[in-house]
Amino acid sequence: MFVHRPLGPEAVQGLVSRRRLRFDGWIAGMGTASGTRIVLGHWPHSPFGPFSDVMIEWPDGQRLLLAPSRETADFVTATYTFDSVRLVPVEVRVAGAGWTVAAGPLDLRFTIGRRRATGLLLCAVPPALARRPAWAALTDWPARALLPGVRTRGSAGAGRREWYGARDVRAIREVSAAIAGTDLGGLTSVEPPVRFGFGSVPRRPGLTRVTTTVELRRGRGGRREHR
Repeated sequence: MFVHRPLGPEAVQGLVSRRRLRFDGWIAGMGTASGTRIVLGHWPHSPFGPFSDVMIEWPDGQRLLLAPSRETADFVTATYTFDSVRLVPVEVRVAGAGWTVAAGPLDLRFTIGRRRATGLLLCAVPPALARRPAWAALTDWPARALLPGVRTRGSAGAGRREWYGARDVRAIREVSAAIAGTDLGGLTSVEPPVRFGFGSVPRRPGLTRVTTTVELRRGRGGRREHR
C-alpha cells in the first residue's frame, strides 16, 4: 500500500529550480454504466514522493480531483483542469491482478487482464528510451491514429509542456465503483473522452505503465515557476 507523506517546505521549494519533473507509475482509465469516467494516477516514484490521485468526470461533464495533499493538488490543478478539488487520503493496494483504491468518497476495485498487443510492442522498447520526452514526441502521431483522443505530448496548464512515455498496457476486465455508497455501474468504455488535459485516456478501459515528464514554464529572471 502506498500512503503519501507531504514534503516539507524546503523540499517543495527545491522543486522550483528543476527544469523538468518526472513521474513514474501507472494510469488506469475506465468508464462506468452510470456515465462516470475515472482516471487513477498511481505514482510510486515522483518529485513529491509516492502518491496517488483520482480524476473523475461526471455524466454532466463536471470534473473532480481527489488528491492526498495540498502540494499535490496545487501541482495537478495547475497542470490540468477541474471544477472542484477534494483533499482526501488516497490509498492504493495491489494484490496480483486486483487493485483496490480508497479515496475519500470513492471505493474502487478493478481487475487487470492480459497484456494487449500494444503492450507487447511497448515492452520491446528499452525503458531508458521510453522515458525520454523525444520518444514520447515521436510516438504522438501513431498514438493519435491508433487511439482516438490519446496524445503523448502537448501543452498543459500554466504554460507547461508534458510528455507521456508508455511502457506497457493491460486490459481492465472488471470494475466495482461507488461514490458515497452509490454504485456507479459496471465497466464500460471511456466515452465521451475525459477533458482534464490536452488528451484523454484510451477508449478501452486499461492500465498503462507510464513515465510522465512535465516541463515547468520559465518565469521572470530565468527561473521556472512551480505552484
